[in-house]
Amino acid sequence: MRLSAMGDVAMTVPVLRAFVKQHPTVQITVVSRPFFKPFFDGIPNLSFFVFDEKERHKGFLGLLRLFSDLKQLKIDVFADLHNVLRSKIVRTLFALSGKKVAVVDKGREAKKALTAAENKVFKPLPTMFENHTQVFQKLGFAVDLSNPEFPEKAILSPEIVSIIGENYQKLIGIAPFAQYESKVYPLDLMQEVIAKLAENPENKILLFGGGKKEIEILDSISSLHKNVINMAGKIKFQQELQLISNLDVMLSMDSGNAHIAAMLGVKVVTLWGATHPLAGFAPFNQPLQNALVSDRNLFPKLPTSVYGNKIYKF
Repeated sequence: MRLSAMGDVAMTVPVLRAFVKQHPTVQITVVSRPFFKPFFDGIPNLSFFVFDEKERHKGFLGLLRLFSDLKQLKIDVFADLHNVLRSKIVRTLFALSGKKVAVVDKGREAKKALTAAENKVFKPLPTMFENHTQVFQKLGFAVDLSNPEFPEKAILSPEIVSIIGENYQKLIGIAPFAQYESKVYPLDLMQEVIAKLAENPENKILLFGGGKKEIEILDSISSLHKNVINMAGKIKFQQELQLISNLDVMLSMDSGNAHIAAMLGVKVVTLWGATHPLAGFAPFNQPLQNALVSDRNLFPKLPTSVYGNKIYKF
C-alpha cells in the first residue's frame, strides 16, 4: 500500500520489478490511487487495486470497506510502504485478523538531524528503495536491487510523433517545476540552460509540467525555439510515460518526473535546492554525480528539509 505522492509511488516500481523477478510464484496487489495505475503496467504477477478515496474508501468507514475488499483477495501478508494514518489503520486490521504485516521505517529522527538548522548531522541516510526492501525482508522476501531491469522503450504513437516530429538525434526532457519553490531552479537560469541546449539543432527538447500556470510558462519558453516543445497538457498521462521512456536524458528538479524517468531506466540529472539527495530520495540507479547540489561551504544549513517546505535565511 502506497497512496501518494507521485514520486514516492514511482519509487516503489523498481523494487517491485525486482521482487517479481526474484519471487516469481508470489502474486502482488498494489493498493494506490487510480492515477498511478500506468506505473505498474506490464509487471508480471502484479495486479492493481484502486483506492477510491472520494467514495467507497472515504473516511474511517471507507477504510473498513477497503480492508473488507482486500480480505476477499485472500491476502497472506501486508506491506505498508506509506506509514500514514490511513495505511496504519488498514495494516492494524490485517494484524488483528492474524496476518503478518510490515511497515516502512521512514527514519524520521535521522532526517530531522540531517535537516536541523543547528548541530546538523550531515551523513547519507538509507534510500527509500533500501527502506522498501527492508519491509519485504521483514515479511520473508529478500529483494536484491543490484542488477535492475527496466522496461523496453515504448513505441511512440502517431499522435506523439506528430507533436515532436522525427528529425532529432537526442531527445532531452526538462521538468523545471516542483511542489515547493525552494526546490525550483530559478526560471531565468533555466531559460539559459534551455537556450544553450537548443543551439544544437539535433537536440529536441521536451518540456514537462502541469497546471494552467506552468503550461503558460512552458508555452512562452518553447515559443522562443524551434526545437523546444511544451508537452504539458498535450497528451494523456500514459502517453507521457511512453514518451519519457524514449528520452536520452531527463533534467529535473527533486520532483516526481525524476523518479518516473528513473523507474523507466532513463538517465536522470537532478537539480537540488533546499533538499539533498543524501536524505534518501535520489532517483533510482543514478550516479551521485548526476545530482547537482549547492555548495554547502556557502550554504551550510542545507538541506533545510526533506520535502523542501522549509526555508532558512542564510
